[in-house]
Amino acid sequence: MTEKKPYHIILSGGGTGGHIYPAIAIANELKSRFPEAKFLFVGALDRMEMEKVPQAGYEIEGLWISGIQRKLTLKNLAFPAKLVVSLLRARKIIMKFKPDVAIGTGGFASGPLLQMAVSKGIPSLIQEQNSFPGITNKLLGKKVDRICVAYDGLERFFPKDKLIKTGNPIRQDLLQIDAKLVLGKETFNQKHGKYTLLVLGGSLGARRINQLIEQELEFFQSQNVQVIWQCGKLYFDTYKKYNGYENVQVHAFLNNMDLAYAAADFIISRAGASSVSELCVVGKPVIFIPSPNVAEDHQTKNAMAVVEKDAALMIKEADLEVDFKNKFSQLVASSEKQQQLRANIKKLALVNATKDIVDEVEKLLRTGNGA
Repeated sequence: MTEKKPYHIILSGGGTGGHIYPAIAIANELKSRFPEAKFLFVGALDRMEMEKVPQAGYEIEGLWISGIQRKLTLKNLAFPAKLVVSLLRARKIIMKFKPDVAIGTGGFASGPLLQMAVSKGIPSLIQEQNSFPGITNKLLGKKVDRICVAYDGLERFFPKDKLIKTGNPIRQDLLQIDAKLVLGKETFNQKHGKYTLLVLGGSLGARRINQLIEQELEFFQSQNVQVIWQCGKLYFDTYKKYNGYENVQVHAFLNNMDLAYAAADFIISRAGASSVSELCVVGKPVIFIPSPNVAEDHQTKNAMAVVEKDAALMIKEADLEVDFKNKFSQLVASSEKQQQLRANIKKLALVNATKDIVDEVEKLLRTGNGA
């Protein structure tokens, strides 16, 4: 009886942290189950996955691929050539690595990689984080074996028999947030007797949210609110001057996200899929300000899936001038509303997402291995 070789597992997802971190979480869970397995990531050259994946301890290969712009640009003219080159490169990577399973979490590179994996008969799974899928996953959904989703109603876009509702992978250190309250307040030097507002604009930052926070710093003081403001690396030089203000902290990044969440009484956030999933687990009152600059306006759809359950508030960028002060001050003044939002958003949390997704990957591995 010949000994089975270690599994070879290939993953692709990137462009943003919302695609990269779920892929890394899935790889970490697979590694804990199959310590001898070999892993390879495939990303888009010059995107953040080329830095973040090696930091997590995994090898990565890059494809010359980018998304289609919504207006006519030189990048769009280059897209057909990039796609062909990336498909050929993906085929070469697959032939060399010989994966037993292919996993895609969205982003530019996952399209060519999963397309080539499917064409070679490799068992394949995609993880769709959003309530409204992007074009890459819509096209792949017809071809892959499994589709793990985070929201109800995605049979509108995917074959129903392939769908499994798992939720989105989240950081495991978020599961015990309530027990970290004191440590969180101490770590961020938050004063007792004041509310703490945590502002999240993503790793790069959110221009309109940053403008809003700058504009309303005096208003927050009047509401007895201190601010932990993650403005993003693109904007830190602009806003770091406010670190000199009382009750204001400005950060390019927050390395201790679990402690920042623990310290917060209220959270302002974009509505990317990973952020929404994390915030459901965290269980704090949230005001979503969706980015209007994303495909299919999917952040608004993500936020509405929570808002419709009376589990969060949402203000569109266009309405901030009119609505923000009113909605925020009402939230601060109503402990009943705060409690309602906390209770309802926690009901939406899917805390076992990573394990449930890897259960599906394991089924594909065992089937493909003749088990």
